[in-house]
Amino acid sequence: MSQSIQSLIESGTKLWLDSIDPDLVEKSRKMGATGATSNPIIIANILSSGAFDREINELGRRNSDHETIAWMLTDKLVSRAEKVFQPVFEQTGGEDGYVSFELDPLIEDSCLSLSVEERAARYVKEGMRWGKKDSNRLIKVPATPAGLASLKELVANGINVNVTLIFTMRQYHLARQSVWEGAQRRKDLAGFKSVYSIFVSRVDVYTQKHSQQLPSSAQGLVGIVNAKRIWRDNKDFWADKDVTLSQEIVFASTGVKNIKEQPWKYVEAFAGSDIETNPPETNDQVASSGRRFSPQIKELPGELVIQTIDQHIDWQHLEKTLMSEGIEKFIAPQQALLQLISGKLLG
Repeated sequence: MSQSIQSLIESGTKLWLDSIDPDLVEKSRKMGATGATSNPIIIANILSSGAFDREINELGRRNSDHETIAWMLTDKLVSRAEKVFQPVFEQTGGEDGYVSFELDPLIEDSCLSLSVEERAARYVKEGMRWGKKDSNRLIKVPATPAGLASLKELVANGINVNVTLIFTMRQYHLARQSVWEGAQRRKDLAGFKSVYSIFVSRVDVYTQKHSQQLPSSAQGLVGIVNAKRIWRDNKDFWADKDVTLSQEIVFASTGVKNIKEQPWKYVEAFAGSDIETNPPETNDQVASSGRRFSPQIKELPGELVIQTIDQHIDWQHLEKTLMSEGIEKFIAPQQALLQLISGKLLG
């Protein structure tokens, strides 16, 4: 383990990998990572490499359709990663060592013309199907209206969740409330775990494009301020709840999008608490940075910067814009993945 990664972990951060590629999972575990997460883009990239062509063809010979193959291989990849992190799960008593399994993004495809209730029912059905397998699996549900509507039922039925695509405090509050209402319907809370993935760098990409009136002193800080505020709110809410495990924030989208910025900008900003799920290249850059990371999670910019952000950011427009983009960024790769598998079967 590099000294930089070691200092990040010693600061209080749980380091997760934003990939379930088998080789990267093994590498990241040796680096000090204690969990991982998946999404349709990751799965599509893994299967497009050709590394699983034999499994695809074998499943095809069993008359499995391309959708079934996609989800069977997703389950296999997630399960493989779970085995790597299972010792962490056991050593920490369920505090860490999780791998996230993202549900079908096509549930949100507007072409299906489904109501919110129908979409929510699909999330519940799929979450129950894929969430009952391994103790260190989190079911990843987006903070869309349908995803939020499904959380209470999923959690009540013993499913531990990673609520993803959260950009605003409003979304976080809705997700947390649904999760907590579902948790209180459980027989006990001994194994109850929920995490909330707050996307960071995409917020700063948004402000550069849509909030050009924001002074330069505040540009590039909105994502950090927003996520730290949600982190504080989360800490305060769970402080007096009788839960055994920590209910945590996942700082997601931590790879910088601006090449002029240091690649560890967000990693450093959130050092000290909860979970950072970093892209493989970000972890490599952190490992070779030579920096020593110390707790920064409680640090905020000066009051003038905070006031400027509150004055200029239209959070409603931000949420609507980034949710629309986020959903499309997962739907398109899932559709491409199904086409890829179909093409391999025909070939």
